[in-house]
Amino acid sequence: MTKPVRRHVLLIVENAPVPVDRRVWSEATTLKKSGYDVSVISPMLKGKPARRRETIDGIDIWRFAMPFGGRRKRDFVFEYGWAILACHLLALRVWFHKPFGVIHVANPPDLFFGLKWIFGWRDVRFIFDQHDLAPELYESKFDKVSNNFISKTLSWFERQTYRAADVVLVTNESYRRRALSLGHVDDDQIYTVRNSPDERTFYPRPSNPELKAGHDHLVVFAGTMGHQDGVDVLLKAAHHIRIVRQRTDVLFVLMGTGDAWDELQQIHADYALGTGVRFTGFLDDQEMLAYLSTADIGAAPDLPGPLNSVSTMVKTMEYMAMGLPVVSFDLEESQFSAGQAGHYVETQTPEAFGEAIIDLLDDPARRQHMSDIGQARISGPLSWKHSTENLLAAYESVGKDD
Repeated sequence: MTKPVRRHVLLIVENAPVPVDRRVWSEATTLKKSGYDVSVISPMLKGKPARRRETIDGIDIWRFAMPFGGRRKRDFVFEYGWAILACHLLALRVWFHKPFGVIHVANPPDLFFGLKWIFGWRDVRFIFDQHDLAPELYESKFDKVSNNFISKTLSWFERQTYRAADVVLVTNESYRRRALSLGHVDDDQIYTVRNSPDERTFYPRPSNPELKAGHDHLVVFAGTMGHQDGVDVLLKAAHHIRIVRQRTDVLFVLMGTGDAWDELQQIHADYALGTGVRFTGFLDDQEMLAYLSTADIGAAPDLPGPLNSVSTMVKTMEYMAMGLPVVSFDLEESQFSAGQAGHYVETQTPEAFGEAIIDLLDDPARRQHMSDIGQARISGPLSWKHSTENLLAAYESVGKDD
């Protein structure tokens, strides 16, 4: 019988490609630098050519095409159905190429607990890396009805994934409480690995005034553009600022892609935002970091809800690392992450979000104070160094070194 290689890790992510998914890539590179052999299964980036298999920084990447996606419920079912098939087949290919000792699964979806059934009897350990709450993510994307069949099924999948896990990684204390209460996971099996940016990549560069294209101020959004991410709210806030308030001195640059892309383009056209709001699509690190280094404010327009209120936004942490003050709605975990580096909007309207941006743009002294606080938090209590320690402790707890 083929035996697992204890120091070989199979890391699986379905909802974002690597190395674009920064959390997964940071985990993979951290494990590699700590002496682990790492293989990653991830989707290909839509619209971008990529090899189905390649090695980057010593990490083997196995990719699968993702032809499905969208807002309809059947798109959701097709996407996850295809993903579970593709990832299981690729996991078998990786195993026969080189057996692994740990399967590390990043959600959503919570559909990979079957891998524990397949490989667990071979003494392969299973780590559940909970990035999102899958039932709440479904409700945020669709009808927000908690008692329908799909939502109940997703809750069952989540419980099965908790049950299969030898260790659970969470991004914050809200997710820890979820694992304790719903998952009945022992406290000593839960490790907090925050969405902290790697300071070797995320640090301010010299500002490039040309990126402001003649405007006095630059507001940026950098992240996934899903239907739950509030980018539509930001576009309407931009309309309020530029058209209603006639603040044409403010340029908005939106970096990223996602399922809401087509809808956002229509809103952009309907609100006649023109060149005052730019969509860049996916950018490489150097281009994105240049914009973040030049911007005055980072926008996090995620509306409060069952998912967003308890989730740690990666973009918020990245803004802070780059010295950007953050404008956000009043979300529990965003307040914990950003503290006084954030300006929190209590009224859940685009107009209120726009007014908050204007207030902050007109107060450069406060922006500088918030910038200093944000960078201090990222380099201090929220640093990736602390998350690294917890990540490696989690691996030690599953016998990675035996």
